[in-house]
Amino acid sequence: MFSLRRPPAHRLSRLFATSAARSGRAVVYAVNGDPATVLRVRSVPALPPPPAGTLNLQVLLAPINPADLNVVEGVYPSKPRADDAVHLPTHSVSDPLDTGTVWVGGNEGVARVSAVGPGVSGLGVGDWVILTRPQAGTWAAERAVAAADVARVPDAEALTEAQAATLTVNPPTAYNMLSEFIDLAPGDWVVQNGANSAVGQAVIQIAKARGLNTLNLVRHRPEIDELKQRLHALGATQVLTYDELADKSVRDKIKAWTGSKAIRLGLNCVGGKDTALMARLLGADAHLVSYGAMAKQPLSLPTSLFIFKNLKSHGFWQTRWYSMKSAEERAQLMQTLVNLIKENKLDTPAHEVLTISAAQTDEEATEKLQEAMVAMSEGRYGKKLLLKIE
Repeated sequence: MFSLRRPPAHRLSRLFATSAARSGRAVVYAVNGDPATVLRVRSVPALPPPPAGTLNLQVLLAPINPADLNVVEGVYPSKPRADDAVHLPTHSVSDPLDTGTVWVGGNEGVARVSAVGPGVSGLGVGDWVILTRPQAGTWAAERAVAAADVARVPDAEALTEAQAATLTVNPPTAYNMLSEFIDLAPGDWVVQNGANSAVGQAVIQIAKARGLNTLNLVRHRPEIDELKQRLHALGATQVLTYDELADKSVRDKIKAWTGSKAIRLGLNCVGGKDTALMARLLGADAHLVSYGAMAKQPLSLPTSLFIFKNLKSHGFWQTRWYSMKSAEERAQLMQTLVNLIKENKLDTPAHEVLTISAAQTDEEATEKLQEAMVAMSEGRYGKKLLLKIE
């Protein structure tokens, strides 16, 4: 089902030129709704030379994150700005969702500077950059942006496209949750659910680099032994399923693992009863940080944890963190993460690349994209999905 809430009418963006020459493709939507229904791949005109203060970018690779799909659905707090809407010629009179005013999907990705406008300093053709303004639209072959809305990727020559493309959401979320709520020392323990998610895998790797121990919770599945092995290979100290956690006898096992040392930080992206069980593992004066709700259930915690253990519960949103920090602080965080990558202490999760080929028609590319959206909604993508548009 889709809603008929359309982007408001307003001035035309210069995201794409009005030239008829096709430069590449963009993944767009005219109304909010089910991504498998409302997303379209459209041909876009070539970009003109950039005016003063702007850049032309060639997008190299862009993740398809769950939050990106929530934006398309219209249920995510961070939304595209009104002046980000794009006007393209109507492509199919038989398609009620193919209108002239559209949004470009995508929030994260890496791009190469292809042209620099007058007055832009500190950036040159060939530099790798990330877009710093939320929901600016990265699911496109090319973009025209203000120079103020990008940041140069440091030491880009040492990174793969996938590492750079996934640098701004999941690893910083993991790093900041491990750093901003409590001072942890080597040997301390962290417990997290959703440990096989992209953030969870980054937590495991960053914690290991800091000498921290992690207790990682995941759903049971047929290939659970293989999953546990993969997480251990990343640096997980211990891995349990939620079913195993529900067994009261496992508490003695956890005490043996931790040496009865209190677990001081819990990271939650699930919610519901599984998070309540996890919270009971936390010691006195611990912090529980929630950054997601994959179970789509309320966060319900025993009152006794607050009264007798002085539990502190927080929410974390990386977008808010960026909005509250200076450009220098954001750059410092990115450099820290790049250094971890260069030291082989942090890497992007296993991923697949969905390529929109220039040889495909818009209709063929749209069908391929929508099939991928259905597979994601059904959980048939076990790896992170990255989008490459030619």
